[in-house]
Amino acid sequence: MRIIFFGTPEFAVPSLQALIESGEEVVAVVTQPDKVKGRGHKLSRPPIKELAISRGIPIMQPSGIRTPEFFDEIARPAPDIIVVVAYGRLIPAALLKLPPMGCVNVHASLLPQYRGAAPIQWALINGEEKTGITTMLMDEGLDTGAVLLKEEVAIHEEDNAYTLGRRLSQVGASLLIKTLKAIETKMIIPAPQSGEASYAPPLKKENGKINWALSAREISNLIMGTFPWPGAYCYLHGEKINIIKAKVVPHNNIKEFINKKTSPSPSSPPLRGGDEGEGGICGFTYELLNKGTVGRIGQISGSDLLVITGSGILAISEVKPAGKNIMSASAFMHGRHLKEGAIFDAV
Repeated sequence: MRIIFFGTPEFAVPSLQALIESGEEVVAVVTQPDKVKGRGHKLSRPPIKELAISRGIPIMQPSGIRTPEFFDEIARPAPDIIVVVAYGRLIPAALLKLPPMGCVNVHASLLPQYRGAAPIQWALINGEEKTGITTMLMDEGLDTGAVLLKEEVAIHEEDNAYTLGRRLSQVGASLLIKTLKAIETKMIIPAPQSGEASYAPPLKKENGKINWALSAREISNLIMGTFPWPGAYCYLHGEKINIIKAKVVPHNNIKEFINKKTSPSPSSPPLRGGDEGEGGICGFTYELLNKGTVGRIGQISGSDLLVITGSGILAISEVKPAGKNIMSASAFMHGRHLKEGAIFDAV
């Protein structure tokens, strides 16, 4: 098959790599224009462009994809099919109708759940225990096309948007190849999406702001879902702090948690949503910590800060003050001569 590939970020790289290695003929790559990044204001190439250059694939970086000129440029290589993986723009109807075998999209959710630009992030923020990859035959709607194949993926307790995204990108690449082979051999029938739809709009910087009145679990989910961008953040005495790593303190073994630094790591990551011991609060330590103002640092435990939330206690282990490197939470406290009882600024 002659394929034109639309994609931009790192998530799309494994899919393009898989197409190249499968022997399919990738006749062109369409990606977003280079962007100015960093303090040096240097132009940065999209990851997909880097791969296309290394493989000698023709590249298009239009500022808009709805012009007659771009349509003519796309039509010239006579693609049999267009593959879209995290391109970053809706594909217009004229392009969807161009290839005789249609346009196939790789989407990082189990559609119709989490239609939109940020399905990985919102699945984590909402505390989902599973997600997955869907390949679909694209139509003019926002991720509303007929389903081709799906593959479910478990979300682990330690997953953040970066680690989950990397895992899903590999699953997506594999499922894409299976999908194209099934299309080519006419062994697949597109099926309309069924079930209640949900949406995953693009994240904004303000989506990362921590409200300490939420539960420890909800705040932990926010931290995981917004890493690395926009990042979960709060303020302490007016200073902005990004929370990099944190865990929910189990209700029923707070003493073990405080002394857990010597315990071995599990051989495989636990799944999200596991038992946190909702009943049976252990002794006076948890009761004392769990009383008082939300956002108060109740105790410094090793390198962790134990913070009171609207429900439960959050152990913060790594932070990044504005303009500084990542450091342990306790090092941040000691460097500013802060003590237990300090309270994060209210929202």
